[in-house]
Amino acid sequence: MIIVNGKVFELVKEYREAFNEQVFREKYTEALDKYDVIVGDISSNILRLKGFTTKDPTSPNYVKNIPDYINESCNYNCPYFILKRVKNNE
Repeated sequence: MIIVNGKVFELVKEYREAFNEQVFREKYTEALDKYDVIVGDISSNILRLKGFTTKDPTSPNYVKNIPDYINESCNYNCPYFILKRVKNNE
């Protein structure tokens, strides 16, 4: 479990050892608080984070669009990870 800004996440997928908790904490911003799932991908040793939602199927940031995001917006075969927010008592 990873806790950032009072939000609890669990690592659900990691490809090519992409997840580094310290780097994730440094890159995480409050703008990501509204998302249920976060994808992190690494290109040129730089972590990029993108949020996805489970609530609105019409949104381009809907969780089912993650494979498209990875295939179309990330470098080929780049390391990436997927974190899912765990519901906590906020």
